[in-house]
Amino acid sequence: MNVPDIKAVFEKLNIDVNSLGDENIRQAIMLLYNLVEDLSATIRELREENQRLRDENNRLKGEQPKPDIRPGKGGCREQGNISSEAERKEADKPSRKRRGSKIEKIKVDRIKTCRVDRSILPDDAKFKGYDTVIVQDLKIETDNIEFRKEVFYSASQKKSYRGQLPPGYEGEFGPNVKALTIILKYVCNTSEPKILEFFRNFNILISGASISRMLTKNIEVFHQEKEDIYRAGLESTRYQQIDDTGARVNGKNYHTHVVCNEFYTAYFTKERKDRLTIIDILRNFQDRRFCFNEESMNLLKRLKVPKKIMRVVSSTFTTDHEYTQAKVETLIQEHLPDIGQLHKTRILEASAIASYHQEAGHPVVEVLLCDDAAQFKLVALWLALCWVHDGRHYKKLSPVVPNHIEKVKEFLERYWAYYKRLVEFKKQPSPELAQKLSEDFDPLFSTTTGYAQLDDRIAKTKNKKEHLLMVLKYPEIPLHNNASELGARAQARERDVSLHTITHEGTESHDSFLTIVQTAKKLAVNAYHYVFDRVSKKFLLPSLAQIIREKSLRCRCDS
Repeated sequence: MNVPDIKAVFEKLNIDVNSLGDENIRQAIMLLYNLVEDLSATIRELREENQRLRDENNRLKGEQPKPDIRPGKGGCREQGNISSEAERKEADKPSRKRRGSKIEKIKVDRIKTCRVDRSILPDDAKFKGYDTVIVQDLKIETDNIEFRKEVFYSASQKKSYRGQLPPGYEGEFGPNVKALTIILKYVCNTSEPKILEFFRNFNILISGASISRMLTKNIEVFHQEKEDIYRAGLESTRYQQIDDTGARVNGKNYHTHVVCNEFYTAYFTKERKDRLTIIDILRNFQDRRFCFNEESMNLLKRLKVPKKIMRVVSSTFTTDHEYTQAKVETLIQEHLPDIGQLHKTRILEASAIASYHQEAGHPVVEVLLCDDAAQFKLVALWLALCWVHDGRHYKKLSPVVPNHIEKVKEFLERYWAYYKRLVEFKKQPSPELAQKLSEDFDPLFSTTTGYAQLDDRIAKTKNKKEHLLMVLKYPEIPLHNNASELGARAQARERDVSLHTITHEGTESHDSFLTIVQTAKKLAVNAYHYVFDRVSKKFLLPSLAQIIREKSLRCRCDS
């Protein structure tokens, strides 16, 4: 029996549990309803597992698996639409602003007068002025230059003197071609073969290897730009947002980590996504350092490391010294030769976090906004969780009992009404309102509906109170992690086109350029003009890092 059939059966029964007079009968029916929900969920999971096994079997036989057809915008929950974006957008909806005229923003390059044929004009026709129409157009043409470099020879010095090419014109191609290659790749999401095809259609004689070199060779200035952007971004706010998505490097699975806030987005493609890698990213890949102070001991306790191991660690490492990873691993092997890999990793993580928190020459993230993944926990001083991500869990519930469907709907209305109050708090924060919101959180997420799966989900949300309500302490942090998810989506779109990078050099250039173009987009900077300015070595435009510092300073002054 399919889910629609089960729902139809319950609709025919039309039993209002709350109207039943006998409490024992009411409890029995509610118990049976929850049993049906559990069995329905189990059947759904088994069907999904069965389909996965069928697909794997088909792949092994060289056949095609069942196509993964995602639901459209009107897709229902059974089709997999678990997004909470509609509710989030409704709560975050700003007041509508009147749009200015588009004509005012258009740059007019030339004016052409359209004359009336005088032969068709009657004798009494008088000139009354012009009707203005602006038509946008684009002209693409080559600008090939033959440079004639003067050559002088000094007999006394036995040396030739030659004129130098203008900056940016090194090699066979000028700065316009170089900048456009980068923009087509990382802004327009065009594959390298299609970039090659584009240029050849406009009579630029170029090879695929030349395009690849433009994207990976002699781009130290852009790598430095990324470093500066990331440093300025970390310093710009007390919070940072983080997420990750899949990547492929030379046929192997990697992870692209996205760190951002309202001013910038930075990308780091690494082989792992464990807690030590997250710390490396937040420290901008300085040499790993490990500290065994009181904080590290508390972290070991929170990470459930046995007391016996903690005593050995405490007696082996001194609190006033920072260790390298090689030294830590040597001492662990010497004093704890039988330790398991998990506990060894926990020791490294706790001591690395303690070292990071006492960092002096590098900004330490105060609040990290993320999803509920384990590798993000404990790294920053405080952890903030995404409301939209939490809301998705409620959308994943697929009740079949009409009464349960109604209860999920009713609770989600209350859920997003509370979220809307948090949105209003961010606009005008006050200690009194923060206290009221904190007090109202508990009764809302102590609700008991009788639908066991929903009640379990509500209890899990309640356990995250501190992290979901971090906005009451830091009103500037977002309530959701959409910014980093959008950054991850940009990487995913680029991955869909280019599939994977091959070399470490290509991976580094990918991260640098994606950081620059996505940050330029956030700062409302024309990416082409910016890239051209750097490629041509004119450096007339201020750096993105400088713009980040200026904007963040203005925001702090305004607040």
